Amino acid sequence: MAQVDGSYDCVTKSPMGDQKSVFTVNSDGDSFTGQNAGAMGSLDVQNGKVDGNKLTWTMDMKVPMPMTLECEATIDGDTLTGTIKAGAFGSMAMTGTRQG
Repeated sequence: MAQVDGSYDCVTKSPMGDQKSVFTVNSDGDSFTGQNAGAMGSLDVQNGKVDGNKLTWTMDMKVPMPMTLECEATIDGDTLTGTIKAGAFGSMAMTGTRQG
């Protein structure tokens, strides 16, 4: 299994401009828990799944409007690349680098 645990400094390309956050991953076999925390608040990972170096999860956003975000990312070494699907806003690119 690939090492996916850690904290990642991330940038999401959103309709409101670049959103910086820290995404944390704590895996346990084929599942994981964590958070994505930034200027828009802190969102808990829900339904986090691990398949090798690929992560999938959802997050419930409340600001600026309530919606469930569908997320996926691939971890390659210390690099994270993925997408966040936000309903009618479509998919937003997310990139990150492992801290430390």
